[in-house]
Amino acid sequence: MGPEGYDYDTHSRLAGPLTEPSGPVHRVRYTKLLAKEPHRIRAVLLMTLAPVLTGVLLIYLVWPTHWVEREGADSWLVGLDIVMLTAIGLIELFMVVNVVSIAHATMVARDPIPVVPEPGTRVAFLTTYVPGKEPLSMVRATLEGATRIRHDGHLDVWLLDEGDDDLARALCAELGVRHFTRKGRAEWNRPKGPHKARTKHGNYNAWIAAHGEEYAFFASVDTDHVPLPNFLERMMGYFRDPDVAFVVGPQVYGNYTAPVTKAAESQQFLFHALIQRAGNRYRAPMFVGTNNVVRVAALRQIGGLRDSITEDMATGFELHRHRNPATGAYWRSVYTPDVLAVGEGPASWTDFFSQQTRWSRGTYETLFKQYWKAPFTMPWGRLFSYTLMLVYYPMTAVNWLLGIVSCVLFLCFGASGTQVTPSVWLMLYSDAAALQVGLYLWNRRHNVSPHEPEGSGGLAGMAMSALSAPIYLKSLGAALLRLPCRFVVTPKGGDASPDRLLTFRIHLFWAAVLSASLTVSLLLGHSHVAMRTWAVLATAVSLAPVAVWAVTRHRERRAGAPAPTPAPSVSGTATGGN
Repeated sequence: MGPEGYDYDTHSRLAGPLTEPSGPVHRVRYTKLLAKEPHRIRAVLLMTLAPVLTGVLLIYLVWPTHWVEREGADSWLVGLDIVMLTAIGLIELFMVVNVVSIAHATMVARDPIPVVPEPGTRVAFLTTYVPGKEPLSMVRATLEGATRIRHDGHLDVWLLDEGDDDLARALCAELGVRHFTRKGRAEWNRPKGPHKARTKHGNYNAWIAAHGEEYAFFASVDTDHVPLPNFLERMMGYFRDPDVAFVVGPQVYGNYTAPVTKAAESQQFLFHALIQRAGNRYRAPMFVGTNNVVRVAALRQIGGLRDSITEDMATGFELHRHRNPATGAYWRSVYTPDVLAVGEGPASWTDFFSQQTRWSRGTYETLFKQYWKAPFTMPWGRLFSYTLMLVYYPMTAVNWLLGIVSCVLFLCFGASGTQVTPSVWLMLYSDAAALQVGLYLWNRRHNVSPHEPEGSGGLAGMAMSALSAPIYLKSLGAALLRLPCRFVVTPKGGDASPDRLLTFRIHLFWAAVLSASLTVSLLLGHSHVAMRTWAVLATAVSLAPVAVWAVTRHRERRAGAPAPTPAPSVSGTATGGN
């Protein structure tokens, strides 16, 4: 058991025991999650009925006989009806795509069978440091964890120091860790590109240029992640397959104390417990920068980490478009459910919104700048998997906007693209929603988090996904307008950014729009159970983070607001947060 009673050791072996390689040229083997399930019929029913009933709801709402017909109405109102009908159709279509994505992932998700690593490999373990942005105590915990990693071969631990800090150098000397800095090297500090100054990818690419040829692989974690001693033992075996370019693991938050942190980890459940496992079906789970191992030759082939605000997604996408020159096969990746590093999550709403803005903006950049190349250079199954991953943020953002537009058009102007019986709509909608929630809850049995209690429904995570929609919409608008978005290091080590009422300005804006629309509808008599229900729910979603912040702030003031507690560190065979 790790600190705070969390069983990190068991969760570091979720994929099963290490096995021997399958032959002279090993290929990664997998086991289907569905094959392990004794009640597969229930899962198949959920996977079938949830998309079907959601599709039935879509067809029912946009069926031509349900279209609004206005005789003698002003042309502008007819135009608004058409806008409403289009919005409703798109909202339901996106819902179908989302349910199909989850059902598909449930059907194909699989775990790799762990293999004993090949002995004698040369590996570098890397983490970065930005003086003044990250506490040195946190860097110490990460480096101390790295020095305890077991590896049957040559292993060097490196600190990639952006500022050539004297204290960081002293720490490296104390721990026997190698120190690297690109400070003062103009060729490694460019305004843009692979060696862009003050970026994570620029820091890594500078190290690759200087020392990449000395190693066959590099392992890396974010500065706030403490690796477990078996980090390489559980990841390196997959590289016996010559076409594996990188291996990644799940992200969990060791500072599991603040309400925001707990909900933020729960929000990631679908991605780390299901979507990434579905990526294994196509040998192409997404590259996640928090903890991974990379084949240096594959990365050098594409010119290093990509210049993007989310360099990990952009780099993985590029690798999956290229072939291994030694075999002629496309580069593959592997996702392991083993929790092999424990990090720090956002502890305030300010930091959470910043994180979600960065992640969504990086996805939009990949869609706008890279995705168009994929149909010509990527296998179709892999393209399908990536498409389902990449459309999540834009669909969520557009869905939020369309929902608001629909509410405003009906509540304020009486526009109605479709006329359906409220009781039939409520029956279909509630049944479809129940099946979607049922599918989500069924998949909770595959949760990889060591923190969430067994049997937890993950409702906090669902809520976090819903209230993040306004953030994704703002990010999408900025991406379309090509507004600059710089990488911001999330405060760590218990030093969360303070929340203020201004933190929630986006949510308060939408709450005001919806509240005003509801008020107007009462005055004008524009009433429909569906539209008013949606407006009330959207208002509640908009105000939820403000309410949680206000309640938490009130409780902290009454309790005397204790100082932030640093996350526990790794010791022995188990790790705490970082």
